[in-house]
Amino acid sequence: MTSRVAVVESSGDCAKGLSQAIQQINGIEELNTSDRSVVVKVGVFSHRASNHTSVGLVEAIADSFDRAPKVFLAESDNYQGEALERLQIWKELFTEKVTPADLSDESNARKVTLAGQEMNLSNILFKPNVLVSTHILRSFERGSILKNLFGCVPSSKKAKYHKVLPSLLADIYEVIGGIDLAVLDGTFFWRGAGDLPIKMNTLLAGRDAVAVEAVGGTLAGLKPEKMPVLQEFVKRGLGEGNLKNIEIVGASLETLKPKFKLASKQHAKKWRECGGAPKIWAPAIDGLIREGFFRFPNKRTREDVKKALKVRSVPVEGNMNLVITTLTRRVTRGMLKAKQGPEGWIYWTE
Repeated sequence: MTSRVAVVESSGDCAKGLSQAIQQINGIEELNTSDRSVVVKVGVFSHRASNHTSVGLVEAIADSFDRAPKVFLAESDNYQGEALERLQIWKELFTEKVTPADLSDESNARKVTLAGQEMNLSNILFKPNVLVSTHILRSFERGSILKNLFGCVPSSKKAKYHKVLPSLLADIYEVIGGIDLAVLDGTFFWRGAGDLPIKMNTLLAGRDAVAVEAVGGTLAGLKPEKMPVLQEFVKRGLGEGNLKNIEIVGASLETLKPKFKLASKQHAKKWRECGGAPKIWAPAIDGLIREGFFRFPNKRTREDVKKALKVRSVPVEGNMNLVITTLTRRVTRGMLKAKQGPEGWIYWTE
């Protein structure tokens, strides 16, 4: 497999941009057949937020597989909501052929061992089905395209797997037979795992998902050699992570880099305007409250809150006193309930 990545400035026309990208990676004819169904693993953390692959691009992906008998838009449950609820973002695309798929439904699953732990993975993820991973482009060291595989885990309580994330994701990739097509949605460039999008109208696609992650991470201002998930895949020989060995076609990376660098500066400016690091805790924790992170029967420890904020790229190391102060204020205002127990303070909403 050639590590070729197409980079397209799409001008907002997802169908045209994806068509160009697919042509530039020499097509997908062997994937687009009448005897192979397609699973599009969409990346959607919360259906209440907008940081997910656009409806237009998912539609373009589905349309690209015009010979496939079925196209499944797939996601699993998380604490934000059940898979089928969150997949309603793309409900206008649902037809007899294009249907939502609940990866947490274990009635049709296969038992596997991942990162030393047994769990069930949906049978639709396995070959001969074609797997497409699509995600937003963001400045998040855990990445996007490969991190998207975390949504294959059927459990709604995924936080316990964060400590083994790189090996878990690589294990998923290996056991299901890999990602056949990676499509990175750079309609907007997102700061970390959270908000602050900057419109960029850029699209990346490739057959080597690791290479797509490496090119996308570079545009986002990250260093591929310092992205732990990506490097785990590289170590196992699952793809190419060195830009020198990746054939980049389409738009010039050197031309795009200054644009993304400017976008990063705009991110920093927005960050300052919303209060900067010292004042970001209130909106970040208020976001967790709105999204149901604390909703009973969940009772969250301070460590749970710390992990959730880190996932959102909120800098918590050395700042837990600010987090605790914000939690205390939310309890005083009646937004949270709290109790001190054997594990320390716990917080929840009813």
